[in-house]
Amino acid sequence: MPKDQRPATPAAVSVRDVAALARVSPTTVSNVLSGNRRVSEETQDRVRWAIDQLGYRPNLSARNLRLNRTGLIAVAVPEIDVPYFAELIRHVVQGAREHGYTVLVDQTEGRIEAEQFVVDGMNRGMVDGILLSPLGMTRAEYDQRRDDTPLVLLGERIVGKGIDHVGIDNVAAAEDATRHLADRGRRRIAAIGHQTPRGGGTAPQRTKGYRKALRSAGLPYDPTLVVPTRNYHRLDGAQAMADLLDSGALPDAVFCYTDLLALGALHTLHQRGLKVPDEVAVIGIDDIDEGRYSLPTLTTISPNKPTIAQTALDLLLTRITTKEQDPQQVVIPHTLEQREST
Repeated sequence: MPKDQRPATPAAVSVRDVAALARVSPTTVSNVLSGNRRVSEETQDRVRWAIDQLGYRPNLSARNLRLNRTGLIAVAVPEIDVPYFAELIRHVVQGAREHGYTVLVDQTEGRIEAEQFVVDGMNRGMVDGILLSPLGMTRAEYDQRRDDTPLVLLGERIVGKGIDHVGIDNVAAAEDATRHLADRGRRRIAAIGHQTPRGGGTAPQRTKGYRKALRSAGLPYDPTLVVPTRNYHRLDGAQAMADLLDSGALPDAVFCYTDLLALGALHTLHQRGLKVPDEVAVIGIDDIDEGRYSLPTLTTISPNKPTIAQTALDLLLTRITTKEQDPQQVVIPHTLEQREST
C-alpha cells in the first residue's frame, strides 16, 4: 500500500486494511489472529507482515465482548518460585500473548481446597480457560467438578480417561536417567525424591522407572538407597544426601527426581569432600537454567518446557472455541542433556 494511502494512526487500521495489503480475505486475517483455524505458514507470514506494516492493533475488548469472553486465561501451579514452574509459566505467557490473551497466575501450594477452587473455575466467569498443575487432587475429587470452564492439566497426572493432559512420560524419563548412570558403570545407584502422594502423581512413576532401569541393567533393588523427601526443594535434596551418607549406604551415583533435589545433593557432596562425578555421579529431571551454571554443571532429563507450554495452550484455546472436542492426553518427548555431573 502506498504511504499516502496508509491510515494515519493504528487505531484507524481495520481488518479489511490488513486483508487488502496481505491480499487475503478479512476472514483469513481473523483466523490468523485467533488461531482458531489452520492457515498456511506462508499466509500467516504475509498477514503478520501486513499487520506490522500498518501498525494494526486488534480491539480485544470488542472481540471479547462479541464472543462473550474475558480475554483471560489462568495458570495455577503448586509453587511459583520453583524454577521449573517459573520457566513453564514464562512460555505460557509468551504463547498466550500471541493469541491476544492475558495470563493470571495462581499458586495452590498443593492444597486440595486450592486445587478444587481452580478446578471449579475459580470465580465463575472470571477466565476463559485454565491450565493446572495439580499435586494432591484425586480422580474422585476431580469428578466432583461443578464447572465447565475449559481445563487442561500439566505435569502431574490424575489417573483416568476423559481429562485433557499434557506432560512427559515420567516412567520413561526416570528409566532413561537411571540407565544413563548404569551405562557408565555405576552399580550402587541411589534415588532421592520418592513420595506417596494421595493423588498418585509423579513420584511413584519415577520410582517405577528407576526400578525398571535397575532390572534391565541386572542391578538389585536396595531400599536403603531410596530416600524419600517431603518436598522437592534444594534443602530437601541436601538433607536427603546427608542422610544417605550418614547411613553408611554410600552410592556411586544418585538419581534425583528433580533438578532442585540434585542441586541440593551436589551441595552436600561438595561439603563432604566427595568428587562429582569421579566418586558419585548425579542426574536430575527438569533442565532448569540453574543446572547449566552449577559446579559441576548438572546432567538432566529435559522435558522440553516450551513444547509442553505451547501444546497445552493450543489444546486449551481449541477447547475454548470447540468444547465438543474429545479429551486429549498428549505425551511430550523428553531428552537427556549430559553435562559434567555424570
